Amino acid sequence: MSHQFHPSCLREYDIRGVIGQTLGAEDAYAIGRSFATLLRRAGGTRVALGWDGRDSSPMLAEGLARGLTDSGCSVVRVGLGATPMLYFAEAVLDVDGGIQITGSHNPPSYNGFKMVFQHRAFFGADIQEIGRLAAAGDWLAADAPATISDVEILDRYVARLVQGFAGGAFRIGWDAGNGAAGPALEKLVRLLPGEHHLLYTDVDPAFPNHHPDPTEEKNLADLKRLVADKGLDFGIAFDGDGDRIGAIDGEGQVVWGDQLLTVLAEAVLADLPGATVIADVKASQALYDRIAELGGTPLMWKTGHSLIKSKMKETGAPLAGEMSGHIFFAHDYYGFDDALYAAVRLIGALTRAGRPLAELRRAMPQMINTPEMRFQVDETRKFAVVDEVLARLEAEGATVDRTDGARVTTADGWWLLRASNTQDVLVARAEGRSADGLDRLVAQIDDQLGRSGIVRGPQAGH
Repeated sequence: MSHQFHPSCLREYDIRGVIGQTLGAEDAYAIGRSFATLLRRAGGTRVALGWDGRDSSPMLAEGLARGLTDSGCSVVRVGLGATPMLYFAEAVLDVDGGIQITGSHNPPSYNGFKMVFQHRAFFGADIQEIGRLAAAGDWLAADAPATISDVEILDRYVARLVQGFAGGAFRIGWDAGNGAAGPALEKLVRLLPGEHHLLYTDVDPAFPNHHPDPTEEKNLADLKRLVADKGLDFGIAFDGDGDRIGAIDGEGQVVWGDQLLTVLAEAVLADLPGATVIADVKASQALYDRIAELGGTPLMWKTGHSLIKSKMKETGAPLAGEMSGHIFFAHDYYGFDDALYAAVRLIGALTRAGRPLAELRRAMPQMINTPEMRFQVDETRKFAVVDEVLARLEAEGATVDRTDGARVTTADGWWLLRASNTQDVLVARAEGRSADGLDRLVAQIDDQLGRSGIVRGPQAGH
């Protein structure tokens, strides 16, 4: 018996597809067989399983559990919840790995799998190995009955979120976007001081109020209105599976991922002088400069939650973050991306700073940024375009950081072009010291894309 996955499903740091088109129950079963085979060969036998609120998630969970048990791994189901709740379960339960079924912030027709293997990120070559084992039918069979059991983890998870909490009382608006973080958020705010106003905590796979992606400003409109109408201190939003955070300050301005990391880094570096703080290649230069100014060691790394988590383990960094709102705490936590925990730590950092979030944002260098621009490109072409651009830049003697795609520094600032690992798009961003400088940087992006046959079209925002 063997199985072939749709070539678009096996991504760099997760498995993702469109239900009924590129992903279905038979894929979930094959993932279970391959993952269990790898785990048993590494000495493991038990897997935690969680899922988000999408209509297809129970179907995928059933297929995955069958695959895991047929290859000899017992399954511990923790039920519907945010991805970080599954990560927490994998960290504290007697299991050897974990799988969350989630489409994250993708449209309702999507779903996918995020995996943890013996307390480490499972990505890249690991995911390709899932496909190789399935194609070869190289699956272990169960040599003893494997079990499926259920564990209630939600209350324990929420209690852990506030363990050691040292924050004050704020008036906060929260928007769960009808995603999987809603039930945990409802419990969390009961344990926090202050005044809390909640939006869209009921889990609804249709996402009827807005798309659950807090990095797009249009999705923060209801939260902005709530903060303004009630005069709140700030607002917090989550993506569909609760591993990415968005924020607005009391003046209704978006506080982007790199700006949040700036606030959080100050508190962490006060406790751990000289520590490494990691951010992805899309982050502002102002963040890296501020980390250094605070006595920390800034480290630029590749975009992708699994890639960041692995780099944190390698370097011992206590804190990391991405422009996309993934925030990772290894300081007093487990090193995974948890937006609910990041929100709790933000409350603590603001208490420590003694200044409103809006004031901290205004004090940051006022760089001029583009939104994150996305250019549609054929899946088979996206990495080749980046290679072409890098070759031309090298021939022209440009100052290029190749950490993840091309990040080009000029007298005007910097621009970035990289291939998305989750979509058939090229991602670009630029940051300038002036409006004219930003225009010149964007013109360089357009020029490079044009030379590779890609014309600027409609793009998604930040």
